[in-house]
Amino acid sequence: MTFSKPSALVKPTLNTRFHIDYDWWDRSPEDLRYYLLSHLRPEQRARVAELPESEVIDYIDPQTGEVHRMDAIQLAIHEASQDPEFIDEHTSLVDIVFRVLLKFNNRPMTPVEIAEQAGRDAETILKTIGGRQIYKGIRPA
Repeated sequence: MTFSKPSALVKPTLNTRFHIDYDWWDRSPEDLRYYLLSHLRPEQRARVAELPESEVIDYIDPQTGEVHRMDAIQLAIHEASQDPEFIDEHTSLVDIVFRVLLKFNNRPMTPVEIAEQAGRDAETILKTIGGRQIYKGIRPA
C-alpha cells in the first residue's frame, strides 16, 4: 500500500494544532527579541533590555520542581504570562494568539484551545492564523 505525502496546501481546521515556528523568525527580517520585549510591562521591558542576551539562569518550577534553563527574556515572559492582564480584550488577535502560545511554552494548540484561553472566537482565530499569510511565525505544527 502506498501513502502519499500530505499536501502543503491542506487547509487548516479547528482541529489543526498551531505553534510559534522559531525557524520562521530566523528567516524573517523582524527582530524576535524586540517583539518579545513588546509583550512585557514597561518596568519588565526596561529591566530585561539592559541584560545581556546570553545570560542564562536555572528556573525551578514551584509546582513541579522541574528545572528549566531560561534567559532573562524567557523568564520575564514566563512571569508576565502569569498576570491575568497578559491576555486582555485590548490586545490584537495575533498578539493574543502569540501570548497564549508563549504562556503554554509553545505547546501546539488548536484554535479551539487558544480561544478558550483568549476569550475570542475559534473560527475568527482560525481565519486569521490559518491562511496563507504567516503572522509572527504562528504556523501549523
